[in-house]
Amino acid sequence: MAMDFKLPVLYSRADPKQRRLVREQYVREQGGLCYWCKQPLTGPAAEDVRKKKINWRLFPPGFRKHPVHLQHDHSSDLTEGAVHAICNAVMWQYHGR
Repeated sequence: MAMDFKLPVLYSRADPKQRRLVREQYVREQGGLCYWCKQPLTGPAAEDVRKKKINWRLFPPGFRKHPVHLQHDHSSDLTEGAVHAICNAVMWQYHGR
């Protein structure tokens, strides 16, 4: 049985294991769909997202190592949902999220 959290959580207060569990909970609660593009997290992001030019040098070296990320609001520090890695990059680079 999975451990459930009261969402959202403060990203900075969650350790790596808790972040993984929170991400997995969001995946379940989102029905396996990306918070941003609404496509299945087991496949590619939406085509319009994949067409965006990403400056990968803006992101940490291991950023693309994991295909599904835990998105959080950098202002409030609250988690928002599970997203494709590229959706996370688009949200940050193009939308400041």
